[in-house]
Amino acid sequence: MSEDYGQELAVVIVTYSPGETLDRCLDTLTKATTRPYRVVLADNGSDDGAPEKAAAARDNVTLLPTGGNLGYGTAANRGVATLGQEYGWIVVANPDLEFGDGSLDTLLAAADRWPRGGSFGPLIRQPTGEIYPSARMVPSIGKGVGHAVAGRFWPSNPWTKAYKQVDTVVEREAGWLSGSCLLMRREAFDSVDGFDPRYFMYFEDVDLGDRLGKAGWQNVYVPAAEVVHIQGHSTARVSDKMLAVHHDSAYRFIADRHQGLWWAPVRAGVKAGLALRLKAETRKKS
Repeated sequence: MSEDYGQELAVVIVTYSPGETLDRCLDTLTKATTRPYRVVLADNGSDDGAPEKAAAARDNVTLLPTGGNLGYGTAANRGVATLGQEYGWIVVANPDLEFGDGSLDTLLAAADRWPRGGSFGPLIRQPTGEIYPSARMVPSIGKGVGHAVAGRFWPSNPWTKAYKQVDTVVEREAGWLSGSCLLMRREAFDSVDGFDPRYFMYFEDVDLGDRLGKAGWQNVYVPAAEVVHIQGHSTARVSDKMLAVHHDSAYRFIADRHQGLWWAPVRAGVKAGLALRLKAETRKKS
């Protein structure tokens, strides 16, 4: 790590009316590392009082109101920006996350083995115990379209299988790692200016992983570290809206990487395909 950065650890948790999940997250965090750490709650306008209560009850927790619902990546950036250069290790996490014992220490130990590692992600389990495929390839046009079209009715299709990397639960380099729990080398995070604020939610982690890779950093999957993610607590009440946001973010990611007149027909095709998929998904839910 550059001498410009220290070795201290901070955890930035993005909150949006997290309810009781936040206390559970903070409780499990105490057993995730033996190192001292600071927590910043980057709050996107919670109305349930949970972030305020957590900050008042815990000495190492600071509340940072962002001023509104700015999205996941922008809030995370705001949280990191409050930290001095002594914080050379940053964890960005969702509040509906339960850290496994020693999970952050395991990720930090892996960082010693991967000196060009910019981000490190644990194995993520769903509440059922099933492993969530959190270390994936960067989506290409071919694999992305194949996964988007066939993934719902043919889960074992070759495009989805290749994209999700479901059969490679070993420590390895990945194209990108789930943003629900990321340990990042501050030097790497700063070198790419953090998350792209244009992504309100979804694909901000895909974009970050891709940009880190292009900047010469590695995204490292460390399944020896485990967490549990109770996905969707804060977005369940606006799920239709979030579905539309997901498709908008997917298009932005593809369009950003296929610019110019040559790619115009491809961008148009992807946009139309995503619109049809969104319509089908919305109809399925109604």
